[in-house]
Amino acid sequence: MALFACASGVFAADGAAISRVEARSNDLLAVGMVRDDKMIIHISRLADNAPVRDAVVTVLLRGTPHATTAEADGSYSLQTKDLALPGAAAVDFRVDQGAAKDSLKGTLDIGSQPGPLDDKNSSRQLWWWVLNFAVCGAAVWLFTKRRKAAKDQEP
Repeated sequence: MALFACASGVFAADGAAISRVEARSNDLLAVGMVRDDKMIIHISRLADNAPVRDAVVTVLLRGTPHATTAEADGSYSLQTKDLALPGAAAVDFRVDQGAAKDSLKGTLDIGSQPGPLDDKNSSRQLWWWVLNFAVCGAAVWLFTKRRKAAKDQEP
């Protein structure tokens, strides 16, 4: 899945919005990318950024625990309709790897990322361009008027 970032959020190659959640503990970092009703989770150690493999990862989302599936690339995936619900939700990644158990808490905000047309800065950007062109146009007009006046004063 190819991802593209812009000022208004992260988008997939087909233009679909991607929501992101990041959670940390003392030892681990979990990053979840949500598209539609599927989350891809990457878990790594903070000390050396090594991926955490062969762990049992459970995601507590909106009060419901969801088991994840380990993928061949070392990530974990989760598919549930709860991921398609808009709004903010507390996310608790529970990582069990042997005797080590860790809980990473974060907040997932689905559907609140503004799209390109909903960006609050888009109207400000438009007015900046209008002002820019007006100033440039006025400068060209004054330059040609001054040049014409200088030409009229020549003997």
